[in-house]
Amino acid sequence: MALTIPGFEYRSITVDEDATLNVAVGGHGSPVMLAHGFPQTHLMWRHVAVDLAADHTVICPDLRGYGASGKPAERDATTYAKRTMARDLVTLAEQLGHERFALAGHDRGALVAIRAGLDHPGTITHLAALDVLPTLDMWDVLHGARAAVAFHLYLMAQPPGLPEQMISASADAFFGYFLDAWGGNPRAIPAEVRAEYLRASREAVPSIVADYRASAGIDVEHDRADRAAGNRLAMPVTVVQQDWGAALGYDAAALWRAWAPDLEHTTTSAGHFMAEEAPDEIVKALRALLAR
Repeated sequence: MALTIPGFEYRSITVDEDATLNVAVGGHGSPVMLAHGFPQTHLMWRHVAVDLAADHTVICPDLRGYGASGKPAERDATTYAKRTMARDLVTLAEQLGHERFALAGHDRGALVAIRAGLDHPGTITHLAALDVLPTLDMWDVLHGARAAVAFHLYLMAQPPGLPEQMISASADAFFGYFLDAWGGNPRAIPAEVRAEYLRASREAVPSIVADYRASAGIDVEHDRADRAAGNRLAMPVTVVQQDWGAALGYDAAALWRAWAPDLEHTTTSAGHFMAEEAPDEIVKALRALLAR
């Protein structure tokens, strides 16, 4: 039996000619969409979503290429560009009757959320990003031996073939490594949820790699174009992340402020999977953002 968010209704909604999204919807009130990270599915928001649903319509999709959503073949660089994935979410909201909505993303979902905010400023009312830097800055801060912490970025940036073959050969060990290494509290992800993450990731290796490959190519191009044009996030933005800046030697808040003038930036003692490890903290941050 598939794991679900309690009290949420599940639907399958076509957002593109080759992409259908699995989405959980619950609650009533102003809409808030929650986009998951790697190597997870929409289930990572199960605690946060139930809390927010008390007074918001909460929309939790599996991103294209992940979970129970469609996994179109990588035709070209645009198939898993964050621009394409962001358009998926905007189209999803429209299909559910929402012309404007707040958007929070974690990890990969946060990169999609940033792109949605840049490309659709009249649609995204508030934006939250958990534990990322914008794509262009992410690559810029990785130098020398310190970049080893992000070895998976470099592996999945390679041309099609080798990364998919290597990861598929030991998928549970690969994806399980990140669930173990990045978490601050192993009890935050119960065995049945972990098993679901591993199963879903195991079945999505080509699309997950394509998502990461896009972040080393076309996503960087899009960020560079926005930086050159002076485009920034016009809506209130909240960022919650681990103190990677101190660990890797950069000023995370300053990097974010260059993209988001109306910024609330905080660090957390929780691990990377903070929506599962410290849901009360994340709910508090999101509710404060929505009140701005």
